[in-house]
Amino acid sequence: MGDGRDALDWAATYPYDLVILDVILPGLDGFAVCTALRAAGFASAILMLTALDDVQDRIKGLDRGADDYLAKPFSMDELRARVRALGRRRLEDRAAMIHVADLELDPSTQSVLRAGRPIRLTAREFAILELFARHPGQIFGQERLIEALWGADFAPESNIVEVYIRSLRRKVDDGRRDGLIETVRGSGYRLRAAGSS
Repeated sequence: MGDGRDALDWAATYPYDLVILDVILPGLDGFAVCTALRAAGFASAILMLTALDDVQDRIKGLDRGADDYLAKPFSMDELRARVRALGRRRLEDRAAMIHVADLELDPSTQSVLRAGRPIRLTAREFAILELFARHPGQIFGQERLIEALWGADFAPESNIVEVYIRSLRRKVDDGRRDGLIETVRGSGYRLRAAGSS
């Protein structure tokens, strides 16, 4: 992995259970990557590694959304123990299933079913769908989606939201007449609430 931006691209593409993130990265540093991941809805564990062992640096990492912080130098046994502990904590804290109409999301595994049929989504597609599913019927404008899921990396005029919505519609609604993902003209997008037309 080359730099912090590569880390964001990989995390948006693959559903990692845990990210071990070094603070010192070229381009975006680990603090910025951690902040962007959490803003994008990345729910998996983040363990930050750093040679900066000042208390304020550890606080900064935890405040940015890291689950744990390990200062260098460290033993591999300690690293493995912390990874195991984070795994146990995530299993205990995993989110409940989300149901909207015949759509079912499992945030703990980032899996999606529509009428019992599995749907494969990227991590960022899942983050958008989860945001919609947690607030069915609520309209999300383009700028709000960009701010919530991409942060400051994309300008509001970017068509990235349209690209992801089009992909989600193709995968989730798959040409159905009872499509769940709606465009509200002039306002944004929403997931149709159960029972609405």
